[in-house]
Amino acid sequence: MNPWLMIAAANGLLAVAAGAFGAHALAGALDAHALQTFETGARYHMYHALAMGLAALALRERRGARLAAALFLAGIALFSGSLYALALTGLRPLAYATPFGGVAFLAGWAALGYAALRPR
Repeated sequence: MNPWLMIAAANGLLAVAAGAFGAHALAGALDAHALQTFETGARYHMYHALAMGLAALALRERRGARLAAALFLAGIALFSGSLYALALTGLRPLAYATPFGGVAFLAGWAALGYAALRPR
């Protein structure tokens, strides 16, 4: 078991959840500055979850990490891609893909956590 990889996976999952919570539950409850501060915290949370994951993977490659990488790529395409397209075109139906990207991110972090728990 690689505890640092598991910690990175848990933090990545939490960073995605925090970002979603900030964007949905806190949007009407906080003023703009407080919401921006929360979002900055979530962003840096993710940066450092990734940094921990990279450090843990540098110790020794784990089976299952390939699935996590594929899920992260799917999440980027669906989540970020739909938001980029929405921002550029204003077509609201594009937002229907965004939650699937979020689920792919969460599944990727879960797969990375599973890989950390597997024996070498």
